[in-house]
Amino acid sequence: MFDGLTERLSSVFDRLSGRGVLSEKDVDEALREVRVALLEADVALPVVREFVAKAKEAASGEAVIRAVKPADQVVKIVYDGLVEMLGGEAPEPLRLSLNPPTVIMMAGLQGSGKTTMTGKLALRLARTERKKVLVASLDVRRPAAMEQLAILATQAEAQSLPIVAGQAPADIARRALSAARLGGYDVLILDTAGRTTLDEAMMAEAADIARIAQPAETLLVADSLTGQDAVRTAKAFHERLPLTGLVLTRTDGDSRGGAALSMRAVTGLPIKFLGTGERVDALDVFDARRVAGRILGQGDVVALVEKAAADLDHAKAEQMARRLAKGKFDLDDLSDQLAQMEKMGGMEGVLGLLPGVQKVKKQLAEANIGDTMVRRQRAIISSMTKVERKKPDILQASRKRRIAAGAGVEVAEINRLLKQHRQMQDAFKFMAKDGGRSFARLAGMMGGGGFDRLKAMGGGKLPEGPASAAPPSGLPGLPGLGGPGPNPGALPGLGGGGFNPFKKP
Repeated sequence: MFDGLTERLSSVFDRLSGRGVLSEKDVDEALREVRVALLEADVALPVVREFVAKAKEAASGEAVIRAVKPADQVVKIVYDGLVEMLGGEAPEPLRLSLNPPTVIMMAGLQGSGKTTMTGKLALRLARTERKKVLVASLDVRRPAAMEQLAILATQAEAQSLPIVAGQAPADIARRALSAARLGGYDVLILDTAGRTTLDEAMMAEAADIARIAQPAETLLVADSLTGQDAVRTAKAFHERLPLTGLVLTRTDGDSRGGAALSMRAVTGLPIKFLGTGERVDALDVFDARRVAGRILGQGDVVALVEKAAADLDHAKAEQMARRLAKGKFDLDDLSDQLAQMEKMGGMEGVLGLLPGVQKVKKQLAEANIGDTMVRRQRAIISSMTKVERKKPDILQASRKRRIAAGAGVEVAEINRLLKQHRQMQDAFKFMAKDGGRSFARLAGMMGGGGFDRLKAMGGGKLPEGPASAAPPSGLPGLPGLGGPGPNPGALPGLGGGGFNPFKKP
């Protein structure tokens, strides 16, 4: 979502980093570029003015001009300003009542993704909070809205309120409250109806439901693709409903990100979640520090660790580490690693969380290297026999033609894949010879140090705990470059107290 803004800001800071000393004129020019970048990203003008004014005040002192790395000081000032604009240091958790059921009401315009977000939130509460969740659809106008939520509930490990035809939304809300209390549910999520535009009937209905349910959380679901319209929608809802937080959907799209940067500042409401895809588990907690880090091209190594811990198979990762320690890496191993990367959001999703990869992403895009290529490579490997995957050296011309026909590709693509595999296999064999020291050096090169640089300047703080003790030593989901374990931020066998495939028994 923030790719355009990240690219523009990166170019500003690249120009600054080439200068040993910054003058006040340099700082003013940089902040002018930052102002233009924010406006082009569709950030509200009053928010941009306040941001630039505070940044200029912080950057006008002698500390910046005489700093050892003045460009880093400017980056830190912009980072701190973004964190403040987005809601401050600490994420805002859901307010779960000590006396269940906790009622969460979802509001928003039609098409903003309320029903899908209801399912995502139910899954998160069921899995991470270990809550018993009941969901209820109050949308009696949109065709099949109730049936859609019932299907999502089964995917989200939650229960849905039985559908009774002809009931009014207020009556459904009362029935849902009664069912939640009698059924011993911890959380009740009410999915309200929306309209394509703001109107009095929708607002009155939502206000009536809020009076009946007395929700602990009233979350406005806003589509990030609508830009400044999302900000106006948030202000209108907040005037009629006791909103407690915001949820942004479709943040994996190509929106300019202005809504996310403006909504918190304009409404004063915390952004609590980001919808990052169509899958029911594609939901991230909103953390201003980590989002600011992404915008400044510093990646989000904590999110990468979380994805690795949640998505990767621990036993499989250890088995892979043992094979790599012996220098073994066949085409089945390559296919498994490509599949793991797809599970974590694909090449683009993983690269987007790594620091300093904006230019690399451009080069990959220009070379047509991306998720489509990964899927084609997996199709090629799937078209091979077991013996061919174990011993790719036996692949002669006739076999390659058969595989190409089965995968729907040219023979040249098979040759490129085999060359890539051979280079990786040779690298792992070389690394296995010195007991893992080459693996450690590779991990050091791949490690995400972006947040450390901000942290050293007083910004970019990571949450306390093992996930933030060190950035991930490698790229989870790619062959030999990371994996889960007792310390998910470390490569298996390269420190962190986890499994060591190089340790002699």
